Amino acid sequence: MPLNFKPTSYRLKSMSSGIEFHDSGWLLETPGEDQPALVRAVYDTIQPDFSKHENGFFRFADWLPLRRVFDGSSAPVTYKSERLAAHLGLQNLFVTFSGWWPEKGVFMPTCSFKETEAYSVCGRMTPDMQKKVLVVASAGNTARAFAKVCSANQIPLLLCVPKDNLDALWFSNALNPCVKLVCTSKGSDYFDAIHLSNIISGFEGFYAEGGAKNVARRDGMGTTMLSATTFIGSIPDYYFQAVGSGTGAIAAWEANLRLIADGRFGKHKMKLMVSQNAPFQPIYEAWKAKSRAMLPYDDAEARQHVEEIDAKVLSNRKPPYPIIGGLFDALTDAGGDVLLVDNEAARLAAALFETLEGIDIHPAAAVAVASLVQAVNDNCIPADATVMINITGGGEARYKAEHQLTYLTPDIILPPDASAAEIRQKIGQLKW
Repeated sequence: MPLNFKPTSYRLKSMSSGIEFHDSGWLLETPGEDQPALVRAVYDTIQPDFSKHENGFFRFADWLPLRRVFDGSSAPVTYKSERLAAHLGLQNLFVTFSGWWPEKGVFMPTCSFKETEAYSVCGRMTPDMQKKVLVVASAGNTARAFAKVCSANQIPLLLCVPKDNLDALWFSNALNPCVKLVCTSKGSDYFDAIHLSNIISGFEGFYAEGGAKNVARRDGMGTTMLSATTFIGSIPDYYFQAVGSGTGAIAAWEANLRLIADGRFGKHKMKLMVSQNAPFQPIYEAWKAKSRAMLPYDDAEARQHVEEIDAKVLSNRKPPYPIIGGLFDALTDAGGDVLLVDNEAARLAAALFETLEGIDIHPAAAVAVASLVQAVNDNCIPADATVMINITGGGEARYKAEHQLTYLTPDIILPPDASAAEIRQKIGQLKW
């Protein structure tokens, strides 16, 4: 439930023109500007106090665009690796873990860092938005996180998820009826779910969560970087994460810039080492071609590649890579690289992490671990460098073994080519 809280003081800034303006409620772009660009939150507090661990995720509230906060949250936790670090020959490897690992103090029942997005986005909502329905597109983990937070706080929510990803929508408790699910039919992918969500968001009474354009989503994800830096005492030299959209890496870069302005943790930019699960690799292809624009990607081929990869959540065909302030700019400014990992390497990395660190991890996190192994083997990382790896989800196997689960079933299933009229007619049958 919402708790008493003084809203965060911040402004929004266009990454295209640099103009700053007041956030009137749910702005996802700069009013009056035609050039596609992200907006960024500029917080009045330059040196926050992040020490209040009892506040869970909201210990980072000074650098989150919040109007309210909720109880029951958990923040990402960072620790210094010993066994994996020794195996790789790294002296300063730090793991930032999101998921279910009680011994480490991480209690995210969805087992994913997507909870950081959900709590932040819901905390940004204005009171009048409760009368409308939030629309969220997801390949799985994001839907689970938003369903958990919205259900607990009675926030009307419509999820758009590919039918093939339904196995990701598991919960330990039955959800509040305020959460509804519409699926794109079998054989569709995340892009199709996004397309559907965009249509529904245009209907009266619905509004889009906004994805990477929502400063609350990015700054929520950026708390992984804040967790690592405050634990280490300095900004890391390297940041490893697997990406589908790259929003988490953009968020880490933006948090890095705020930490530089803070002045207590160093003045350097950490290199962004992001990875994709081959053969689904549109960001990799664009970056290696030194192209801001995404390269052509045949729809049928893309869907086939999505079927082949283990890390289904890394399957965004339209990532915020070319947009001003997006991933291309983050990689260009901070330095780093885009790495490629196949299923076999990721599976080996997952087994290695569980053996050495003692917890199971999601396929996407396994891709990140495999990319770290690859970078070390290729002598890309100095042994004494301070390395952060963002384990975006873990402990799921353990959580499932310890809890009785229920699965969310679709209220509606629609083909990817459904007309707006058909979609409107079907959605009109749902009651919140």
